[in-house]
Amino acid sequence: MCNQRWPEDPEWSEAPDGMADRPAADLTARVLELSRLVDRGIVKAVSPYDLTSLEFSILKICLEAGSERTATQLVQAIPVDGARISRLVAGLVDKGLLRRRRRRSDRRVVMLSLTESGRALAARAIRSVQRYEASLLEGVGDAEASVFRAVISKIAANHASSL
Repeated sequence: MCNQRWPEDPEWSEAPDGMADRPAADLTARVLELSRLVDRGIVKAVSPYDLTSLEFSILKICLEAGSERTATQLVQAIPVDGARISRLVAGLVDKGLLRRRRRRSDRRVVMLSLTESGRALAARAIRSVQRYEASLLEGVGDAEASVFRAVISKIAANHASSL
């Protein structure tokens, strides 16, 4: 694998000279490129629902939570700043997909939940993204997928221990 070309896709490039022998040398570049490609696929999968990938992420988190969420919890789960989350939430409220409710015990805390139409749209968009993700794994065997998950887990554990 050391001198193997990257996948034949115009979005990928050949490993720079001397780096093919050091697979970890361009980890950041490969992870960013893969992330960008996957995000573009998600954008395409959710665009028929008039959603951006970040709006989709918010709806998905709210649907999977099964209960109310705060904007702070969304900021912790999605790598964007609080002001951006607030704007996204406002847009989803305007579209009728999310509702806001203030806590009785602390009026400063705003709870977010999906409306019925938000729940239905999120479920449809999730199925669309799942189909896209399945297409990414076509031709990838169970053993390869297992190795991929194991490598990601090791990298994440190494990251956590380096903090």
